[in-house]
Amino acid sequence: MCLAIPARVVSIKGTLARVEVMGNARQADLSLLDDVAIGDYILVHAGFGIQKLDRSEAEETLAIFRSLEEGIGEDAEP
Repeated sequence: MCLAIPARVVSIKGTLARVEVMGNARQADLSLLDDVAIGDYILVHAGFGIQKLDRSEAEETLAIFRSLEEGIGEDAEP
């Protein structure tokens, strides 16, 4: 199963963007999207931006990912 991850665009050069996801920087291809600007949130899947998101939706999704990450291993049996 694959997930598309919300990422914030921090720079753009041609059709390539530098995006930030939970403190990690990645590169994403913007060829599939129109009108992406620095500061926008996009869904990134397999290295491609596939959809623009509004900020509140992106931040809500990232908060869910953070809570899942924090919960991993807490209830696991040895």
